[in-house]
Amino acid sequence: MGNLVSTDNIDTPLSKALPANLKLKALAIVALAVVAVATGLIYRANDQAELKRLVRQQELPIVKMIFPKRSNGTVNLILPGTLKAFYSASVYARVPGYLKQWNVDIGTLVKAGQLLATIDTPDLDQQLIQSEANLETALANERLTKLTSERWTNLLKTDSVSKQETDEKLGDHEAKKALVDAAKADVNRLRALETFKRITAPFDGVVTERNTDIGTLINAGHDAGNRLFTVDDIHQLRMYVNVPQSYAHQITAGMKVQFDVPSLPGQMFNAILTGNSRAISVASGTMLVELAVDNADRKLMPGAYGNVHFTLPDANNGVQIPATALVFRKEGLSVATLTTDNHVAFRGIQISHDLGSSVEVATGLSATERIIDSPPDSLLQGDQVRIAEGTNQ
Repeated sequence: MGNLVSTDNIDTPLSKALPANLKLKALAIVALAVVAVATGLIYRANDQAELKRLVRQQELPIVKMIFPKRSNGTVNLILPGTLKAFYSASVYARVPGYLKQWNVDIGTLVKAGQLLATIDTPDLDQQLIQSEANLETALANERLTKLTSERWTNLLKTDSVSKQETDEKLGDHEAKKALVDAAKADVNRLRALETFKRITAPFDGVVTERNTDIGTLINAGHDAGNRLFTVDDIHQLRMYVNVPQSYAHQITAGMKVQFDVPSLPGQMFNAILTGNSRAISVASGTMLVELAVDNADRKLMPGAYGNVHFTLPDANNGVQIPATALVFRKEGLSVATLTTDNHVAFRGIQISHDLGSSVEVATGLSATERIIDSPPDSLLQGDQVRIAEGTNQ
């Protein structure tokens, strides 16, 4: 074997080219690269997590949050009402014939007894002529029997005729007098009917309907014929309102209320409660009340509807929420409330008064609760939601 030569102390060209401080710099650069990569990975993971959170947040249903309103001690009840004329008369013909002439049209102001139309009644005219002739015949017969009965009465004094024959003549005269009375009654009846050829206004008012024209065949009576005119007295109107049973005992005669009508926006009108039906309708669960409305300026029209505003004392001191916040489910009536971390919690409630656009809640809700207005049907108990921007939180 040859002699082994040790290389531990022999300097190679590479070892001479790399000083010690350069090795440290290389190691530092490698360490910094590792830290930079690790930091980038961490930031990327955090960004992905935030992105997922934002996506989940955006997927949450958006809801409008509201707070219940505390009752102020009164209930502002708004109910629909219908205006009707103080008097309204449908004018029918009392005699058959043909319409000869009409003198007024819709919208005409008329006075009581004013001529509305005239009917041509040829059949009735002939009946009257015949009845008058029958009366003349009856009068002639009565005069003859009167003379005859007087003669027989004088002859009876001389015993020229029998008592029986005299009584027969007297009885015949009495019968003929009765026929005269019957003929007179028939003539008076037909003359009275003749006056109905003139259709007149029953009272002061306005013509709201005209359902006939010249030459139209007229049938007499309510059942056989159509109404010719409708006349309404509108110097004062009646308004009828159906009040829910829960307010029935708070409605009293003499109450002053206000109402508005869609045709006159921004104007309020006064009315006085004059009476009520004192009965609850089984079909609707409401009580019908009547209001008197002054209409001297004729601004209001019969048949129109209005929104009647009642101000009533509140005996329950509950809270009010919009009717749109109510949820109707098989478990009963409830509202969707929000927990502190914006999760849905359904709360059962009891309504004391239905105010139309809002309801008064007697139990199950406090004024500090956050509730969802118009909750979607898809909301379930415990669902997380997002509150719409601009909502008071």
